[in-house]
Amino acid sequence: MEAEGKEAGGDEAVPEEGMVSGARKRYERLVAVRSKATRGKGAWYWAHLEPIMVTPAGAAQPAEAKLRCGLCYAMFSASNPSRTASEHLKRGACPNFASPSSAAGAVDPLPISSLPPASPRLRPPVMRRPALPAPPPPPKPALVLSGGKEDLVALARLEDSVKKLKSPMAAPAAALPKPQAEAALALLVDWLLESGGAVSLSALDHPKFRSFLNQVGLPSVSPRRLALSQLHARYLEVLSDSEARIREAAFFQLSSDGWKSSATSSDHAIVSFAVNLPNGKTLFHRSILTAGGAPSGYAEEVLWDAVAKLCCSFTERCAGIVADRFRKTALHNLESRNERMVNLSCQLEAFNGLIKDFALQLPLFRKVSDHCLKLANFLNSQSQVRRIFLKYQLEEHGHARLPRTAAADDANQVSDKLAVVEDVMEFAHPIQMAALDEDYKLVYREEQIAGEMAELIQNGGFWTELESVHSLVKLVKAMAREMESERPLVGQCLPLWDELRARVREWSVKYSMNSEVVENVIQRRFLKNYHPAWSAAFVLDPLFLVKDTSGKYLPPFKCLAPEQDKDVGRLITRLVSPEEAHIALMELMKWRSEGLDPFYAQAVQVKQHDPSTGKMKIANPQSRRLVWETCLSEFKCLQKVAVRLIFLHATSCGIKRDSSLIRWMHLHSQSEAARKMAFITAHSKIAKMNFSSETMDVDILSMREEEEEEMLGGDIAGASAV
Repeated sequence: MEAEGKEAGGDEAVPEEGMVSGARKRYERLVAVRSKATRGKGAWYWAHLEPIMVTPAGAAQPAEAKLRCGLCYAMFSASNPSRTASEHLKRGACPNFASPSSAAGAVDPLPISSLPPASPRLRPPVMRRPALPAPPPPPKPALVLSGGKEDLVALARLEDSVKKLKSPMAAPAAALPKPQAEAALALLVDWLLESGGAVSLSALDHPKFRSFLNQVGLPSVSPRRLALSQLHARYLEVLSDSEARIREAAFFQLSSDGWKSSATSSDHAIVSFAVNLPNGKTLFHRSILTAGGAPSGYAEEVLWDAVAKLCCSFTERCAGIVADRFRKTALHNLESRNERMVNLSCQLEAFNGLIKDFALQLPLFRKVSDHCLKLANFLNSQSQVRRIFLKYQLEEHGHARLPRTAAADDANQVSDKLAVVEDVMEFAHPIQMAALDEDYKLVYREEQIAGEMAELIQNGGFWTELESVHSLVKLVKAMAREMESERPLVGQCLPLWDELRARVREWSVKYSMNSEVVENVIQRRFLKNYHPAWSAAFVLDPLFLVKDTSGKYLPPFKCLAPEQDKDVGRLITRLVSPEEAHIALMELMKWRSEGLDPFYAQAVQVKQHDPSTGKMKIANPQSRRLVWETCLSEFKCLQKVAVRLIFLHATSCGIKRDSSLIRWMHLHSQSEAARKMAFITAHSKIAKMNFSSETMDVDILSMREEEEEEMLGGDIAGASAV
């Protein structure tokens, strides 16, 4: 932010004011903690640590809160006082501190480096120091070194060397017994092979890693011996297990994330294939590296080749394909090759496409996004307004950044425009406060655009429309996230779209919007992705049976539209032989009128609390298929159709989100060892349903100021409790 301030000319005052304000608040909290810690476990170190305000070099006023040791006058960060005390006092870093367990009067001489240099940074505290039970000793005279302040670095290195000589490193741990060492190395190999290039083999040669192995009693190993020597055996083990599971299943579904034909796309991408089994398991099959501009015909060939390899020429074992980013014509052509296949477009991709439909087809979206683009460009380009906006943003959020922008005339950059809308919504209050600032009023008196933007910001209708647009996008994204984590089956497609329509109607009532236009956009996307298997699986799945007035549990045919009702019969006759078609239709009529035994229907629909999500979920999902194979054996033909339909997934399952694996595979595309390692990695990630560690890394590395507040709050709470 300082760099932005310098470019804007004078904008550095904003972050400096924020730093001063934040430092002073932290100083006051530290003083409050210290004043309360008169007894209890924290009192021993607060008697020696003193909060002070420090003026950085070149600054006009104090802008940093620090802790100063009253014994040796060393200075530390104020982020975690208890940790500072443990490392500096308890562990002997402070030469003038003697713990209660030390010999009485055993105090080492004061090192010369602990004396404060003649620098404005080490002036006495700016604020008055609170009274303490044990006052610190008088300050030592400042030490002036012949080489100036630069000598401090060299002096610190000298004393580090002295400390290392006084406290040599601990001796290496005793070597582990051979069985334990081999087991530990085997786990290390598993982790390394499943990382898919996230951990470099050369990292095992790092001196500190070898030192770590030595400290825990493991022998140092070479990368080749550790990984490559076991890679082939592990690959064969995983491949053999996967192939055996697929052979045991009567049928399966091929799942793939693919690509769409594009004349301009040349980026490399991974097309991955997974196999969904009737028992709910998903197994990785393979991945191929390809260019994004591959034609649709090639995609069709790749899919059919995968089906043929998995089926070993008996293609009827493939109950269908679920794929995203493939042309629907390719899926339809493959379905016509084998009439018993049901090929579906991924519903997760459909919901993501629906957001783009809203952005391109709804006038409200275009109106709001245009206003947000103008506002974002104005905030970014006008230096005086930018400085005012960043000041209020820093006060409210604790950090400051400019809103994202996009090309206003590029209709295809929907994601960029939505990002601008999200930023303006997030920074709504700082923007509104900036428009009320006295300095802003001086700007719009001179510039017409500033006055127009002020009118827009003060227009309540704009913010209402912005909130409604943001809420609608958020609604669809939330359903997409649920779909991604729960992986719905094909029978749940119709209920999902009905749930979306219901939520949109609630949205329209809340914001007084006309839902008809939005529902028309939803209906067009629905028809584009609809497959007759949605209706057939919906009425054949015991999960959706409805109890009627007579106590029977009947299929929900009443929930289908007339054309969808006809689709059920047409699909069923396609999935059986011509000789069995009329029998299957008769059994369908019987199913329609009799349904399932109430006890079995209730058993299938039993739900239980899922502690991971907090929601109620089906207790035994596989019972939906098993009840057809065991309790409904009188439906000879309909049974064959139902068991093949009910287990089909409505979303594809792949590794498309792991961009690090894509880059790694591209880099090592010619290496057989790399392909084997990629197979092991993908198989492991699909088995754990954890396709990318990048999101986890972002969560771990996103350290926010609230965590520091919790640390200080813990000290305050501990002192108060005592």
